[in-house]
Amino acid sequence: MSTVEKKLDDQQTTTAQGAREAAAPKPLRADAQRNRDRLVEVAATAFAKQGVDASLEEIARQAGVGIGTLYRHFPTREHLVEVVYRREVEALCAAADDLASHHSADMALEQWMQRFVDYIATKRGLAASLRILFNTNSAVFSDLSGRVSLALRQLVEAAAAEGSIRGDVDASDVLHALGGIYSAPDTKDWRDRSRRLVKLLMDGLRFGAGKR
Repeated sequence: MSTVEKKLDDQQTTTAQGAREAAAPKPLRADAQRNRDRLVEVAATAFAKQGVDASLEEIARQAGVGIGTLYRHFPTREHLVEVVYRREVEALCAAADDLASHHSADMALEQWMQRFVDYIATKRGLAASLRILFNTNSAVFSDLSGRVSLALRQLVEAAAAEGSIRGDVDASDVLHALGGIYSAPDTKDWRDRSRRLVKLLMDGLRFGAGKR
């Protein structure tokens, strides 16, 4: 490599590094991070109960901060929706490993599916804004695609290997059955009915399976 080429290569490397550093978000102060986490937590509950049109002012009030603090962290409603959705997916996927390490395989699967009901409740509340995000090609969908199905497959395969559910179960069929919960009418007892459906589904998965 010539001297000129080397200088150009060094300049390009320095420029690329600078761009990455500029793009990387600066770490928040501890109090600011607590405020952000609290806003996301409150927003997830509000969206699940009231839908995506839940009052941002009320979310800020319940989180113990001003509306200006909310907008500093989340400039638009869609930004808040995206962060809440990402948080819910990541928490659901992390729960699979945690439950598997503390329970038998079939109980880990059942409890994870009950948590899936809570995830679906939040997703239903976010539906309108998630469609907007999808239409604008938000990276959130490509980033998280497949993570939920992978977590479920690992739990199903572990339970089948243990002999606590039927060995002919396909995780994609279980996910399809769970997906039906999302389409159920949004009645007052939707969550309770959904939890009962999960128990029925687990009864079916356990039927004919003998513990080894």
